[in-house]
Amino acid sequence: MNSEDQTASAPVGAAQQAGKKRLGSALQRGHARHSVIRAPDGRGLCVLSVPGIRCGGCVASIERALNGRADVISARANLTLKQVRLLLPDDGADPASIVDALAELGFDAMPAETSDPAVDPEGGRLLRATAVAGFGAMNIMLLSVGVWAGAQGETRNTLHLVSALIALPVIAYAGQPFFRSAMGALKARRLNMDVPITLGVLLATALSLFELFQGGHHVFFDAAVTLLFFLLGGRYLDHMMRQRARSAVSGLARLSPKGAMRRDADGGLQFTALQAIAPGDIIVVSPNEYVPVDLKITHGTTDLDRSLITGEAMPVVSGPGDLLEAGTLNLTGQIEAVAQRSADESFLAQMIRMQSAAEQGRGTYVRVADRAARLYAPVVHLAALATFLGWLAATGGDWQRSAFIAISVLIITCPCALGLAVPVAHVVAAGRMMGQGVLMKDGAALERLAEIDRAVFDKTGTLTTGRPKLASVPGDAPTLAAARALAAHSGHPAAWAIAQGGTTSGPAVTTVDEFPGLGVSGMVDGRAARLGRSDWVAGIASTAPASDDPTFAFDGGTPMAFPLTETLRPGAANAVQALMSEGLTLSMLSGDNQARVTRVASDLGISDAHHGMTPEGKIAFLQDQHDQGHRALMVGDGLNDAAALAAAHVSMAPASASDAGRMAADFIFLREGLDAVPMAFRLAQRTARVVRQNFALAILYNCIAIPLAVLGFVTPLIAALAMSISSVVVIGNSLRLNRTDKRQSRHAARTVQQQVPA
Repeated sequence: MNSEDQTASAPVGAAQQAGKKRLGSALQRGHARHSVIRAPDGRGLCVLSVPGIRCGGCVASIERALNGRADVISARANLTLKQVRLLLPDDGADPASIVDALAELGFDAMPAETSDPAVDPEGGRLLRATAVAGFGAMNIMLLSVGVWAGAQGETRNTLHLVSALIALPVIAYAGQPFFRSAMGALKARRLNMDVPITLGVLLATALSLFELFQGGHHVFFDAAVTLLFFLLGGRYLDHMMRQRARSAVSGLARLSPKGAMRRDADGGLQFTALQAIAPGDIIVVSPNEYVPVDLKITHGTTDLDRSLITGEAMPVVSGPGDLLEAGTLNLTGQIEAVAQRSADESFLAQMIRMQSAAEQGRGTYVRVADRAARLYAPVVHLAALATFLGWLAATGGDWQRSAFIAISVLIITCPCALGLAVPVAHVVAAGRMMGQGVLMKDGAALERLAEIDRAVFDKTGTLTTGRPKLASVPGDAPTLAAARALAAHSGHPAAWAIAQGGTTSGPAVTTVDEFPGLGVSGMVDGRAARLGRSDWVAGIASTAPASDDPTFAFDGGTPMAFPLTETLRPGAANAVQALMSEGLTLSMLSGDNQARVTRVASDLGISDAHHGMTPEGKIAFLQDQHDQGHRALMVGDGLNDAAALAAAHVSMAPASASDAGRMAADFIFLREGLDAVPMAFRLAQRTARVVRQNFALAILYNCIAIPLAVLGFVTPLIAALAMSISSVVVIGNSLRLNRTDKRQSRHAARTVQQQVPA
């Protein structure tokens, strides 16, 4: 037996000795151990599938238990995906003990990648249970009509007996989702929302059976079954909405092939698993195949379906030198390309991680709901007990009436509306944004976006397309060739424009360094040279540059300026006007020269424009806004914007942004147009309003219903109807977010591109 097996079997033996703990199998723990990957910061990252997560209380219990462990850096539970995302000290960490800890809490766990997202047994079980409860409720209610009409004596007893014969098997079957959840929580010595529901249903059934055998007037089979029917209906609707969110993630994952054809050193092709593809590998992609990782084409020309990236269905012609994102579909020709990143770091992997994490933020509203969920179970049990004791004392020992009223309190205080107030609204909003081509990092970002009073834009690549062109080509051929050779080593859009027309046989370039916000330097044919901002290049040139355009110069040489033109991003003018109409103050920060910044700002109607901004200057601007009490949205794309995106109150970046920009931003918009910015802002505002309305509805319901139940004015049947209606109202209110925003239609962005001097 190797050490790995010994490690796997040790907890099993302990569990068998303990005899009570629900530890995962050795296979599950082995999968969990091998599922730990290296996070970007060098720590270990593990995602566990936990199907037993049912409510905010489960999320709070898991996070509280795991975040208190020394071997866990952080743990986030996702109610929608039913997953727990663990950040561990290093990628060699063993999560087996964490799997065991989850089992002790009553949650079975397994690596997320070993679970089959296409299988949804829970939805089928809930639907069948709802149908059975509905059938039972309908028939028992018909029998209850006879009792309510005045049936007496044997007729009434017979109707009660038939109701019991229908209700008992219905409750035994349809109540299983709640009974199993409650039993698991009680075995783990904790409470969740299903415990009082189970207690209410079982007490109502037991009291009804007692009344039946005593020949009493009142039985509550109709209340117990109707309560289950409405609870199951609400839970099924909630499950289906979350299933839609999970489908968005699994749909993205299905765009990633299991492997690719890699060209070996001897020239042959060999199938290679996706995780084994490394940067620098030569990959061959045939027609009708998805691009496995981010690639740069070296040979071949083809048509690509880039609708995942741009939202546009029209094929795009691509050839040597073009960069392809993982997940795009190769339509026609065979291409050969060089892998730029591993599968875990590809554009598609980043999108999947962002969509998966859409619910993991802990904004103000989520924290309020979590605290309410933690307090709910003990508070409602104490309230029901106090009601029972109070009525027992008030009625001189009438325990049946006291229990009748206490059961009504248990049922009517079900916090489904409160528990659904935030997550349902966020899930609907995330789905709406996904449909509009915007990915959201977490729900807390949605709350922050609704709070902004200022929007700050980068210019190049954000308000403009980021693909400038040379207005005129300087005439000094040797210097021009040197500038193009150095520009080819930079990722800046201006450098790409300058590098166009260069040849692979140009001057040799060595010792290249890129300075965000300034430019690129290197040795060209053995001479030190710079390309970038004119004032930065002037530091090595023999004379001051004649203009603020991007400039190239050798050390001690004459500077050469490159005048550029650029194109406004589609919908930029309409997006700016839409944000202004919402009352936001707009600013533009750019490292470009004053003339170009002023021209673009004037064309867009932005009065507060700042030129020559370094990354440090952008952060200082945002910090100054924060100190003045403003909450700014930063929209940028470049490597030099990454720090500002992270420093802003909330941030957005286009899918074409640099890796650092995409990692730092809270939202990524996939389509070319800038109209995604006002759309996301308006949706965030609507979501905040819906969440506040949901909280108000839940609080109003409890303020009215609980006193009436405690005072004995509500029967268990009325309590079940009232509780269920409150949940349906909250879900229906959240679904209003799917309605088309009239203001969005009014401000629909035009896609006409406008070219301006750069």
